[in-house]
Amino acid sequence: MSVSIYSNSSFTDSPYGLKLQQTIIASSSSVVIPTGINRVYAIVIGGGGAGASNSANNGAGGGGAGGYSAGWTYVTTSVTVGAGGTGTSTAGAGAAGGGSIYGMVVAGGGAGGQTANTGGGGGGGAITSGAVTSQVSYTGAPAAAANTVGYGGGGANGYAGATGGAGVSSGGGATNNGGSGTQTAGAGGRGLIGSGGGAVATTGLGTGGAGGQGDFYNGGAGSSGTGTSFGGGGGGAGFSGAGSDGSGKNGGNGGDGGGGGGGALTSGTAGSGGRGEVRLYY
Repeated sequence: MSVSIYSNSSFTDSPYGLKLQQTIIASSSSVVIPTGINRVYAIVIGGGGAGASNSANNGAGGGGAGGYSAGWTYVTTSVTVGAGGTGTSTAGAGAAGGGSIYGMVVAGGGAGGQTANTGGGGGGGAITSGAVTSQVSYTGAPAAAANTVGYGGGGANGYAGATGGAGVSSGGGATNNGGSGTQTAGAGGRGLIGSGGGAVATTGLGTGGAGGQGDFYNGGAGSSGTGTSFGGGGGGAGFSGAGSDGSGKNGGNGGDGGGGGGGALTSGTAGSGGRGEVRLYY
């Protein structure tokens, strides 16, 4: 007697018929689980990294996507949800996103975007990534170097408009400081969670890098126009929401659920990373 898994109610793509019961977005909350449930399945997402800003009419890189982890864990009343890095107009690297944790499931934040010579931030891992390199993920997937595909993608390195590394959590796009002529900055890497696009600096027609596409939502478009009043990068797609478009010199914000923020030009405000979240199934 043969049995088809496609018509047999004993089989399911979800863990034993579980349903999404709680989505937690507050930075620190008390979790209440019904009596008698000792294990839950958790999806945990870290905050996205903010884009960077730069000096002397230069652009800067986009922020890395927040980390993603999922698995079974014991029940606990405490949870930490990482905030997205906050974008500013101060020249320098963007702020990293905060890590998230529930029980034994951990996801780090995305790295902040980097300035002209180093590019986009790395995608998140088990701890918050630094500069253009990602970190080892909760699943044990290895770190990824700059411009490299990985579970957490490496951020684009340099200042010639390279695209961020793809991954479950992707790496941010690099700036393009071409100086003149038609120039486009690097897009954020594509992934389950997208990263921020880089900013472009040119006296000609400049277009900021698009935010990285996600599996469920779109990244934002880069700002486009002639001269150094345009060229902010788009925000990356989050697990739960779309990234926003760059505007003038400003980077777009990352989408909810870990999207990376877009890079900015001098005196523009970089995009903030999307907030993390924790989803509980039981």
